[in-house]
Amino acid sequence: MAVNKCVKYLLFLFNLLFWISGCIILAVAIWLRVSNNANKVTQVSVPGIDLLIAIGVIIMILGFLGCCGAIRESKVMLMLFFIGLLLIFILLLAAGILGAVGENKINDWIQESLKKLLPLSSQPPDVQTDLQALEVQGKCCGLVNGYSDWGSNIPTSCNCTDTSAPCQTFGTRNLYKTPCMTFVIAFMKQNLTVVLGIAFAIAILMIFGMSLAMTLYCQIRRKEAGQA
Repeated sequence: MAVNKCVKYLLFLFNLLFWISGCIILAVAIWLRVSNNANKVTQVSVPGIDLLIAIGVIIMILGFLGCCGAIRESKVMLMLFFIGLLLIFILLLAAGILGAVGENKINDWIQESLKKLLPLSSQPPDVQTDLQALEVQGKCCGLVNGYSDWGSNIPTSCNCTDTSAPCQTFGTRNLYKTPCMTFVIAFMKQNLTVVLGIAFAIAILMIFGMSLAMTLYCQIRRKEAGQA
């Protein structure tokens, strides 16, 4: 029995698109990593970006493996491709479920991560600079408790220059009232939405790819059995 050329070239086309999607995931992950001017404070709360970078690289490798397996009609490559897709599909499914139902736990985890930076005055100068940039951008002050996170040395970035934001008086100064943790959590949720959207699209592609890979694998096996 001959191998169906349509299935063969559909799988090759799929893997080409799959490889391109891996490039897109890698590019988006790198963009998320360098966004906010690579702010060290937001990077503390978004460790999943490193995982996304790894997934992008793995998908690119699997896409290349699937292309070679389809063109060369290699059962070993096709089976490795199928197993790789299945494992990533399970990981994406688990991550999506955890991300959807564990929002409160994610918020608690972010809060605990940011508390480790307190007191802010003890942080290295580069971290303090990044936090002050975050305060200006997010119209906030401090991380968890507000201006008290800075102790007695409250930077000018906390000055409430935008009256549309919640402000409070401290001595002779008018300071932003909202702690930056609120802004960081919103930033995290925005990134999580992007990641989950990409993961859902990739998961649909994976189901299609696994079906094509297994179909071609079975055809090659029957072909070899017929030639024996």
